[in-house]
Amino acid sequence: MRNFPVFRLRVTTPRLELRLPSLDDLDDLADLAAEGIHDPEAMPFLFPWTDAEPAARARSAFQFHFRQWAAWTPEKWICPFVVVFDGQVAGVQEVAATDFTITREVATGSWLGKRFHGRGIGTEMRSAVLHLAFDGLGAGTATSGAFTDNHASLAVSRKLGYRDDGVDVHVRRGERAETRRFRLLRGDWTTPPGFAIHGLDPCLALFGADHAERT
Repeated sequence: MRNFPVFRLRVTTPRLELRLPSLDDLDDLADLAAEGIHDPEAMPFLFPWTDAEPAARARSAFQFHFRQWAAWTPEKWICPFVVVFDGQVAGVQEVAATDFTITREVATGSWLGKRFHGRGIGTEMRSAVLHLAFDGLGAGTATSGAFTDNHASLAVSRKLGYRDDGVDVHVRRGERAETRRFRLLRGDWTTPPGFAIHGLDPCLALFGADHAERT
């Protein structure tokens, strides 16, 4: 795809491959969303899309990617990678930015199929997009956030060296809920061994990173 080379971009780790999904990947991702992402009593997302019935969750997971591809500009983009573990689609890891050329800041978000929880995949897939952001795109900072009862996400942020960056208040399922913000500085990041980026150079202009300082 000469006009949208991000489809050839890959980030690999010792156990994972992150890539923009094919249509077959999206089918697998939709099935995974229908199976379940978290316990029903929990809600880790600001927009509670997983409260929908399984068929609606599957359709939402499928359609989300088309919306992001269609809306992508160098000034504002969301790059939702599918995460492949042991040949299986395991979830989504996204990295996003607005005016990256100026701000040099990215934000991340993710979800993982429930049957893939507890294997350290969440840490490894977040590390993969941080490698892309810092070492590939030349980001200066990366942000993340999670509800205060989303202990798995909070643990990943702390494990990877993020610093506390404050608290936001939201309404979740009709009740008050807090999210904790985190910020990771480029100088606090060290890429783990065995991580690699493939096919990045043709994509840099789409990320607004063609003039960014990169390592």
